[in-house]
Amino acid sequence: MMLLEEMATSRLPPATLTLKQFMRRQQVLLLYRRILQAIREVPNDSDRKYLKDWAREEFKRNKSATKEDTIRMMITQGNMQLKELEKNLALAKS
Repeated sequence: MMLLEEMATSRLPPATLTLKQFMRRQQVLLLYRRILQAIREVPNDSDRKYLKDWAREEFKRNKSATKEDTIRMMITQGNMQLKELEKNLALAKS
């Protein structure tokens, strides 16, 4: 019986996320999707490409962050930048 339990636990990925880490990851992914959706509204092709590359690089550069406070701060900054982008897009449309 012990062998079955050992086999079952060995199938789990080595870096299983805690619930808190899973929820935080979902927040980050949602923020990334929302930023990319907003960028699609940018009328100028070169500006749109620049912003898309910038967003991709920022998220890639910070993907190894593990400290909860740091991640929370980056999510807050990302949300502020998203709001600023959405505000600028709304102004451009009016």
